[in-house]
Amino acid sequence: MSLKSVLFAAVAAVSLAGAASAEGAKIMVQDQYARVSTKMATSGAAFMNIMNMSSEADQLLAVRSDVAKRVELHTHMESGDGIMKMVHVEDGFAIPAEGSHLLQRGGDHVMFMGLTETLEHGDVVPLTLVFQNAGEISIEIPVDLERKPGQGGHMKHTN
Repeated sequence: MSLKSVLFAAVAAVSLAGAASAEGAKIMVQDQYARVSTKMATSGAAFMNIMNMSSEADQLLAVRSDVAKRVELHTHMESGDGIMKMVHVEDGFAIPAEGSHLLQRGGDHVMFMGLTETLEHGDVVPLTLVFQNAGEISIEIPVDLERKPGQGGHMKHTN
């Protein structure tokens, strides 16, 4: 087994076994992963389950990473003619009190546009999540090019 494979397995195990959160923060992130469609892709996406352990609702306002020229919160919307398209969600995503919000394929997600480096299976992407109440939370997201839609994260999506 290569060093890269061992490192990816270790990062994945930590990501799945625990949650990323800021010291004393009420926001936790689980089952995060990023992917690109091809090795030469100029864009990619990240998915995760964001849990609010607080009795106060919060709002994910923005995301930042050096891995791309632009990093935005996106969702899929029907354009009226039956065609789905991705759109930037400028107001961000509500994270309900004592609830969660799932960023997943085909729905809400983090979009990396203008990648500044190639993302390969096993790489780790640094990402800062900016919340209205919880402030900034920095996490690491493993690149998983093998995960199929719907795999992982057995958390329920609540609004």
